[in-house]
Formats: sequence, structure tokens, C-alpha cells
Amino acid sequence: VKEQTREICLAAVKQNGIALEFVLDPTSEICLAAVQQNGYALQFVKKQTDAICLAAVQENGIALQFVKEQTTEICLLAVKKVGRSLRNVKDQTEEICLAAVQESEGALEYVKEQTREICLIAVKQNGYLLQDVQKQTMEICLAAVRQNGWSLEFVKEQTREICFAAVQKNGLALKFVKNQTPEICLVAIQQNGLALKYCLNQTLELCFLAVIQNGLALEFCIEQTKDMCFLAVRQN
Repeated sequence: VKEQTREICLAAVKQNGIALEFVLDPTSEICLAAVQQNGYALQFVKKQTDAICLAAVQENGIALQFVKEQTTEICLLAVKKVGRSLRNVKDQTEEICLAAVQESEGALEYVKEQTREICLIAVKQNGYLLQDVQKQTMEICLAAVRQNGWSLEFVKEQTREICFAAVQKNGLALKFVKNQTPEICLVAIQQNGLALKYCLNQTLELCFLAVIQNGLALEFCIEQTKDMCFLAVRQN
């Protein structure tokens, strides 16, 4: 376009915000329209205002990376839209971090100063995030395994209570129990007969309970009996 007019430029950026890159003399109105269509257009805004930046992150939280002067309001809006945009927040506060992990559990890895509350919110959404927790506590570990038994794999200091909670949630978590006891094995097998696969010290009783819970557990019985096989067949 040889002669750019307000109308032409507005029409262009409303169709594709990135077209702002080619606008010779963009006004605040044109810039605002551009970022409303595509937050990434903020990278082409030379004279940023709070209103333009807010509109950009409202459209796409990741656009925070192009904000020259961040404010708490802009950062909060960005992480509420896309939690992982926390990685681009220059001055993290607990409020911003909490909002980020509430929106996206994966934002925990970008939290510079983790707190109890932030970690609890994260692992209660996804127990696997325990692997990103810098300082594990009994409370945080319990919350993690109660959400996902498999997260026991990432518990640095296992306790009887944590292991019980893990296998109660998912019997197969027995795989990660470092100190197996008959009680823990029993709970695991009652939850999922296939946990027998990870039972280090099988007993006849545990094997029977396993095939009663799931006939396919017969495959993992070291010593099979006729009665056991009959129970397994009846199950499947």
C-alpha cells in the first residue's frame, strides 16, 4: 500500500495483528486493535501503554515477554491466561505465582521462591509435580501421592504413612516402595491385584488375594496352585 490511511491500517491489523509490523505510523488505536487480534503484535509496538499491554496479554498470556515495563496487574492477567508465562515475570510475588500454578500446574518449575501453599496447590492438581518441589515435606508428599500414587517415585524420604497413602491410591505404586512390609503389600494388592508383580516377598495368602482381585495377577504368582488357577479363570 503506497498511501496508508487509518482505515486501511485498522482493517489490516484487525484481520491479522502481526501486520502492525508494516504500519509506518501506528497510532495507539491501531496498536490496540492489533494486539487485540494477536497478542504477539505487541513486539511491534514502540510506544507501549498499560492499556495496550493488558490487551495483549489478555489475548495471549505469552505476550508478556514483549512487555517493556511490567506491572503487577499485567503480570497477574498474563499468568491467569497462561500459567507458564510466569517464566517471563521479572518480579515474582507469591500472589502472581499462586495465580500461575492455579491456572497451570506446570508453572511450578518457573517459581523462583516456592512456598508451602504454592507447592500444595501444584501437587494437589498433579502429584507428578513433586519432582519440581525444591523442599519436600511430609505434608506435600502426602498430598502428591494422594493425588497420584505413582508420584511416590519422586519422594526423597519415604515414610510408612506416605507409602500406605500411595498404594491406597494406586496399588501399582508398590513398585517404588523401598521398605516393603506385609501390611503395605496387602493394601497394594487389595487395591490392584496386579501389584503382586512388585511384591518382593510373596505369600500364599497374598497370591490368593491378588487373583481374587484380578485374575490376571496369576501371571505373577511364583507358586501357583489348582485352587488359585480356578479362581483366576473364574475372574476372567
